Amino acid sequence: MTHSPNGGYPPSGGYQQTGGRPGNGGGYPPAGGYRQAPPAPGDYRRPDDQYDPHGYEPHGYDRHDGPYGGYEPEPQGRRRGRTWLIVAACIAVLALVAGGVMKYMNIGPFSDKGKPVSFGQDQAAGGQAGGTTGGAEPADSKVLMPTGPAAEFKNANTMGDGTHIAVTTLDGKKSGFKGKVWVWAPKQYEDPKYKNSGFPVLIALPGGPGYPNNYWMGTDLGLESSIAKWSQEGKSLPFILAMPVLNPDAKYYYDGSDIPNQPKMGTWLTEDVPDLVKQNFRTLKSRDGWAFMGSSSGGFAGFKAVMKHPDKFKAVIASGPDIVPDSPLWKGHEAEMRENNPEVLSQRLIDEANAPKAPKSPKGAKNKDKAGKDKDGDKDVFIAFQYGTLEAAITRQGVDKYIATYGNKGPIHTHLEVIQGGKHDAKTYVKGMGNSSIQWISEHMEGPTPAS
Repeated sequence: MTHSPNGGYPPSGGYQQTGGRPGNGGGYPPAGGYRQAPPAPGDYRRPDDQYDPHGYEPHGYDRHDGPYGGYEPEPQGRRRGRTWLIVAACIAVLALVAGGVMKYMNIGPFSDKGKPVSFGQDQAAGGQAGGTTGGAEPADSKVLMPTGPAAEFKNANTMGDGTHIAVTTLDGKKSGFKGKVWVWAPKQYEDPKYKNSGFPVLIALPGGPGYPNNYWMGTDLGLESSIAKWSQEGKSLPFILAMPVLNPDAKYYYDGSDIPNQPKMGTWLTEDVPDLVKQNFRTLKSRDGWAFMGSSSGGFAGFKAVMKHPDKFKAVIASGPDIVPDSPLWKGHEAEMRENNPEVLSQRLIDEANAPKAPKSPKGAKNKDKAGKDKDGDKDVFIAFQYGTLEAAITRQGVDKYIATYGNKGPIHTHLEVIQGGKHDAKTYVKGMGNSSIQWISEHMEGPTPAS
């Protein structure tokens, strides 16, 4: 499905995308398929009518009591000294302004882009270095402290609140694929109140080729800043974001799956990337702390990952997704393709839930948590679909048909956010997340617990 992260117009961050998803009739950008548009030049000319006439000293005269009717000619040397003082002050002010702008835009010597970033992953439970827990956490703890080894993260973007979007190159041990992963942790992660708390993780997947970059790592789409804002407002959990590349190249689309004789992108997304996060962050052991989100082709990949691995992931926000696999690389591998078809996987979950169950305990006690609420089943999944009203009919109809067939049946729980005036682009989907989707999945997931 062709996907432009910004509806075909340059986002505020100045990126212009040149195509869509390969293997599906759409053009797509070449490697590094975003080009930086130059900023519009500012106009620093001061209008003639904006000076203050009451503070203006004409022709080098100083106002004071004395001869010449209240004005005294200023000596030439003094005028020169004062001129150079004004010039120097102007240069200093311009340097400060330029430095701030360059730092904000990650330009030149004022930028911290590319500098090492630590998320405290080298300090595990009990303050031990080396990235191992050393058995310091209780056996019944919900929290998984960083397991190590610590990855080498470099700063890719700095947010206004001082948090960092950092990048590393992950050599996937289980998939055999090597690619980039960007990560971001919210402000709460460094708050002393949460120093022993595990944080939920949202794996964010892009549309289009999804290679060699993941466009959610840019600040122009506002994903990180929005989650920071929503978490402060109580609409969202303070998620850690993991943003891996979606595909191994820009030639084909791999459906986020282990297609025979191809790079194992399904294993990369569902095992190697979560392992990286567990090695470097305080996370939650249970699937209640793990979810996906994605747009277009990334929406399908995240949706399929949750349906295929409900024991590992609990929720997904699937925006403008396909419902069934469509990579041309599946040709000749129909049986394997069925095992990566969300419709097949959904029906299997429903059938398993309807199968005869073992007798209940004599008291017939329900499975309840400490708060007395009924807990979700071990394989209950929560799918927040999103689409815009201006999207292609095939996308909207595909989502509607899935919900009508499988939605809210057995362990499958669905939610639909219809974004009025929304297009098939990432900015539309961030808006939809803020409308309802991020709050809906947050209500069904587990968040960090602050120290009392």
